[in-house]
Amino acid sequence: MLDSKKGIIMTGAVIGFLAVALVFLGNPVNMGVCVACFVRDIAGGLGLHRAEAVQYLRPEIMGIVLGAFFMALSKKEFQSKGGSAPFTRFALGFVAIVGALMFLGCPLRMVLRLGGGDLNAAMGLAGFAVGIGVGIFFLNKGFTLKRNYRLIELEGYLFPALNVGLLILLVAAPAFIFFSTKGPGSMYAPWTLSLAAGLIVGALAQRTRLCMVGGIRDLVLFKDSYLILGFISILIAALIGNLIFGFFKLGFLGQPIAHSDGLWNFTGMALTGWASVLLGGCPLRQLILAAEGNADSVVTVCGMLAGAAFSHNFGLAASAAGASGDGKIAVILGLILVLLISYSNSDKKVKIEFREGVGEHVR
Repeated sequence: MLDSKKGIIMTGAVIGFLAVALVFLGNPVNMGVCVACFVRDIAGGLGLHRAEAVQYLRPEIMGIVLGAFFMALSKKEFQSKGGSAPFTRFALGFVAIVGALMFLGCPLRMVLRLGGGDLNAAMGLAGFAVGIGVGIFFLNKGFTLKRNYRLIELEGYLFPALNVGLLILLVAAPAFIFFSTKGPGSMYAPWTLSLAAGLIVGALAQRTRLCMVGGIRDLVLFKDSYLILGFISILIAALIGNLIFGFFKLGFLGQPIAHSDGLWNFTGMALTGWASVLLGGCPLRQLILAAEGNADSVVTVCGMLAGAAFSHNFGLAASAAGASGDGKIAVILGLILVLLISYSNSDKKVKIEFREGVGEHVR
């Protein structure tokens, strides 16, 4: 059932409702679930950056990974594989988060912000769609990061095991783990409920292949509305939930953990959308793929973690006051890098076939 249109609509509705419920239980408004923001908080919790307002080991992330992992195991869809342009994927994950933190949210939070009445997210959505459109242009030009390969089983289990370790650190709270006492990092639902919500989101996203990027990409490329129905369902459920709980606030100004600089909301999400198309999925989808044993997506998530830490160590992330000068430069450089990656890996006329076990190729 979950792989049907009814299934993905139900999945979107559940995720949208859970996101609002987590806000009611303590998470920041319009940030019930945000992969970019939560990865940033985890980076801070581990001491990879020292922005005191955004440091917390978010159990939603661990839950998403473990929920997808157990679901993949139960459905015999877990498979260790990797080896497809690892450093390129790291770089794309890095710049995708730089773009997301310019906007102040991943594609999932963009939808949740829209559902909360934040009209700044509409500019983000426009940029996101444009970025995906540019990525699709290069897909049609033959863009590929080449194939991956089967790996030993242990390789696939390491990432879920790492998330179990993070969960243990959250509960044990040793002195070397950082916890915010103010700002968004100090706002969180009880960890047990956050973990439970993450497990549900991860399991459902694994079964339905939910992806914010994939929805628009598949609609444009294949006229397939399956994934975008999940996108729309999250929006509607979040809107209804915000109206019920009284979190809805329509407008551009005074929105929670957001800024109203339309140009950089647009540009940041354009970078995230473009990079995500090349990676084959949004930040949420990368977590799910990593949980299924895909080491390439694990490398991408590591790039996301590094990008989040770098953004806050060097003042690249935006704030409620707007985009920083260094952040604007970083986004422009990110767009240039993604353009170079797109061009260098695209060739519609030349087909390269790698011979098994041999480093040479033929044209």
